[in-house]
Amino acid sequence: MTNPVYLALDVPQLDAAKALAKKVMGHVGGLKLGLEFFCAHGHHGVHELAQLGLPIFLDLKLHDIPNTVAGAMQAIHVLEPAIVTVHASGGRAMMEDAKAAAGEHTRVVAVTMLTSLDDKDLSRTGVAGTAHDQVMRLAELAEKAGLDGIVCSGEEVAAVHAQWKGGYLVVPGLRPAGSETGDQKRTVTPRSARDNGASVLVIGRPISKAPDPLAAARAIEATL
Repeated sequence: MTNPVYLALDVPQLDAAKALAKKVMGHVGGLKLGLEFFCAHGHHGVHELAQLGLPIFLDLKLHDIPNTVAGAMQAIHVLEPAIVTVHASGGRAMMEDAKAAAGEHTRVVAVTMLTSLDDKDLSRTGVAGTAHDQVMRLAELAEKAGLDGIVCSGEEVAAVHAQWKGGYLVVPGLRPAGSETGDQKRTVTPRSARDNGASVLVIGRPISKAPDPLAAARAIEATL
């Protein structure tokens, strides 16, 4: 991939998503469609954006019993996504079945810990140890399950890359230097994440909410 940036189109309006994607498509490498978009527009919306010719990342974060997740993966075969997410906390059997049911050209990556969570949040859910510990545990489990890679924050990507050299590592929650972090708690810059081993950089609000999204996308691309 020449440009590792996937633009997060986490908006419910299809026309607005298409307009934004068209505006910046020369400066991103793919489009990430999340749960909000998929629930609003389903297969039709994905097909509409796929017509732009960029790889599609379906960030559905599937998490259910293995048979249900496998069925969901089969249901999106026709969309031919480049990347699909499942939750690593769903367990090894679920991840194995998700990968087995995925399309031939679809990478299945496991979400380890949401970038909106930190050590305190983890403790409140009854999980011992730090966010870093949890990410490393789940990354190891995802590798054993045969997945292509994981989703983690920029704070953990270097350690995961060292542990899993061939892993396809997706890093969201990125913020260019000087930008607001919003509801993200474990953030780094796109350049830092890339230098530390990230395969894909997911960037949303720093582009979509910028006064000039095209200029913002160009500026981020220039740092890489």
